Amino acid sequence: MPVDNDKTLSGTICYYSGSGNTRLACQYIQNTIKNVKFDLFNVTRGSLPDLAACDVAGFATFTDFLDPPQLFLNFIEKLPVQAGKPAFVFNTYGFINGRTCLTLGRRAGARGFQVVAGHSLHMPESFPPMVAGGNGNEQAPNERELAGFRNFVSQMDNGFGILKSGRGNELKGARFSLISYILPPLSRKRSRNDMGLKYVDIDLCDECGICGKICPYAAIKLDPKPVFDMDKCYGCWSCYNHCPKKAIYTNKFRGVGHYPKPLDSLKEKFHGQ
Repeated sequence: MPVDNDKTLSGTICYYSGSGNTRLACQYIQNTIKNVKFDLFNVTRGSLPDLAACDVAGFATFTDFLDPPQLFLNFIEKLPVQAGKPAFVFNTYGFINGRTCLTLGRRAGARGFQVVAGHSLHMPESFPPMVAGGNGNEQAPNERELAGFRNFVSQMDNGFGILKSGRGNELKGARFSLISYILPPLSRKRSRNDMGLKYVDIDLCDECGICGKICPYAAIKLDPKPVFDMDKCYGCWSCYNHCPKKAIYTNKFRGVGHYPKPLDSLKEKFHGQ
């Protein structure tokens, strides 16, 4: 890469955010990094970004049963094989972090990306069973966790400065927590089975169609009320969380534990940075 200290590198952060928490963190990265002008790409669009046109890639998602959501893994597998393009991986989690960041790094590395940074950030819980059980972690991230995240972004920006100066060979690989290497992988259908069958309260449903539009796995058909295809469902709870009438329920949870968007207190933590 030619040395051009006046040029800002270009980048794309590919993200999946069911509740908006991950997107909020990605926006902070986008607005804080100085050496790379990042665009955000929502992987639920169903298309692929033009990563050939950018200098740096980012992969960001939330933890789903100790690992990245199946949707995000499918997305990475569809990307063209790279020749060492620098990339970072990032995940948010509510209760348990699991293997998410490590798995992201491995999957991106298998597609030819050079993963130079990785981080996991504790956030408020968006998983309805945890929220309903009083384990919403609404105070997350705390000051120590926020400081760790800010430090991650700062160090990453310094690394991109090295890349910008044409010394990309000096970048080191990302490191991941020891526990992520020993945690066992879980079945990607386990979250669906844990959620159980979904139902619709026909008295509450106003046939707005939001659930069908936001389902990332195309597992909902509107006829005109939602009909669920459990063979396609991965139990992400998006339809449950985002139903404005709280008309969608399971045999375990009904009308409780919803997390449709980031808490105001969480927005303040990032907007105030």
